[in-house]
Amino acid sequence: MKQILVVDDSATMRRMVMASLQKLKDVTFNEASNGLEAIERLVLAPVNLMILDLNMPDMHGLEVLQFVRSHQAYSHIPIIVLTTKGDETSRAEALQAGASRYLTKPFEPKTFAAQALELLN
Repeated sequence: MKQILVVDDSATMRRMVMASLQKLKDVTFNEASNGLEAIERLVLAPVNLMILDLNMPDMHGLEVLQFVRSHQAYSHIPIIVLTTKGDETSRAEALQAGASRYLTKPFEPKTFAAQALELLN
């Protein structure tokens, strides 16, 4: 069973992400409402894919991304940044920091699910 960690300060957005991915086989979900909670979840259970918002309280998504990429135990985890920030600077920063994909909200569920499935395999 593969584990997807959905990190977003919006409970509604976390539910939308999980609903979009519910048809993926052999997948379970874990949630975090901020960056610090995301790091805690990484320590507590293995993660096969992270869906990460950028604009969150306590710890910005880029900081989470940098933390994950700087620790050998987590650096292999694919990360989809899913954010409202559609500007090229934000995209370039996230990809340079190690994001596997950069997608903007609102998102197309089928395209999003295809991206997630590709990274899980």
